[in-house]
Amino acid sequence: MNCTRCQGTGFLNYEQLDDGMTDQLEPDEILEWVKKNPETEVCVCDCCGNGDDAWHGEPGQHFTGGDHVGRNGPYAYNGGLPECN
Repeated sequence: MNCTRCQGTGFLNYEQLDDGMTDQLEPDEILEWVKKNPETEVCVCDCCGNGDDAWHGEPGQHFTGGDHVGRNGPYAYNGGLPECN
């Protein structure tokens, strides 16, 4: 399930990155660039990730990897569902 808050990219303000960067780099590499450029508004999505430095599974996706539905998952505070859906 794509995260609608970040349009499946895993980042908020993703449109501020140039196309060459988004076409050539993996999400972890973009995250490293963001850390080295703190003046940017690009950040990890706070719906499919923690808003800082990690995702709850696959960047831009819900219910893959470690982000399971239910009271023990990262969306437990919201009944087990991500905020954007």
